[in-house]
Amino acid sequence: MASYRDLLRQVKSEIDELDASAAARLIEGPEAPALLDVRELHEWKEGHIPGAVHIPRGSLESNVEQALPDRDRPVVVYCSAGNRSAFAAKTLGELGYGTVYSLAGGFTDWKRNGFPTVLPRALDEEKRTRYSRHLLIPEVGEKGQLALLDSRMLLIGAGGLGSPASLYLAAAGVGTIGIVDDDVVDATNLQRQIVHSTERLGESKAESAKQTIEALNPDVQVKLFKERLTSENVDRILGEGWDVIVDGADNFPTRYLLNDASVWHRIPVVHGSIFRFEGQVTVFKPHEGPCYRCLFPQPPPPELAPSCAEGGVLGVLPGIIGSLQANEAIKLAVGIGDPLVGRLLLFDALAPSFTEVTLRRDPACPVCGESPTITEYVDYVEFCQGRPAGVH
Repeated sequence: MASYRDLLRQVKSEIDELDASAAARLIEGPEAPALLDVRELHEWKEGHIPGAVHIPRGSLESNVEQALPDRDRPVVVYCSAGNRSAFAAKTLGELGYGTVYSLAGGFTDWKRNGFPTVLPRALDEEKRTRYSRHLLIPEVGEKGQLALLDSRMLLIGAGGLGSPASLYLAAAGVGTIGIVDDDVVDATNLQRQIVHSTERLGESKAESAKQTIEALNPDVQVKLFKERLTSENVDRILGEGWDVIVDGADNFPTRYLLNDASVWHRIPVVHGSIFRFEGQVTVFKPHEGPCYRCLFPQPPPPELAPSCAEGGVLGVLPGIIGSLQANEAIKLAVGIGDPLVGRLLLFDALAPSFTEVTLRRDPACPVCGESPTITEYVDYVEFCQGRPAGVH
């Protein structure tokens, strides 16, 4: 009956090992390997090799394929002394990873030789509990949650789309949420604007949303702009360092204004719009995909684009579209998935069905094209009314 030492000796004879110096040379080479730390969480918190992915040995088999999807890329596995990593290296080989090395001497020897280490910023226990379901997802994990807590997202409107988006962004732990809205809560809002309530009728929508968000998650800082977005204030508001803008505007002048400003400030916009039973979502990422003007060079005539106040909207529809917007904003903040850049997602609540349409950047676009002709803010109300829009 084999002892642990016998088994370890056998495993090490079946795998490839690198000492710290050889591993450092490989990491600095032209084809840098993936680094996999299989120690426990408390060990990881005491420091790790820069760029490493953390998967404790006990959950390796169930999580490694998502964390390291490229089986052709070399992998260097390490633990504290090189024993757990030996068993992990053998497992990776059995899972089909082509080139796997175990770091002989582990992280202890790596530090002893003076190679770089990182002391990770970590969530406290209260946050680990609150965001535990995010931490279980390899694509998010602690690194992604910290990115969310560091992120700054600006909501244009605290109405139908802003309500669900704000609640899910706050629940996810977005560190700073800005809200631009100069309206007050009206009884007609309550059929769909779930961030507000009956006792707040007549109150500022921005203040009402702030109260709900802070009650939901005290980790979130809410910054209010109780004003309508205009050419006079847009640079001041967008200039506060936002990572993502969630567009819940309900009128074309604001959408065109926001588009132009976001292109010039290079801030991605998660756009959403709704009407009756239909909604749409896309991501306008400046200079990577199309902008709003590429999609709609000219606003439609007012009679062909009535507002929700004129045509109505199914109460649950903004919840669906606003949640999709929050999903896209979180993906952008964490850097995961395939954002809806260059793609328009259409939803029909009656069918129900989703349809995706490919969007292409217009090289002749007057704002984001190769030779832009609009370089200053214009009178967006006149522009949307079909009159020549002068510089504002």
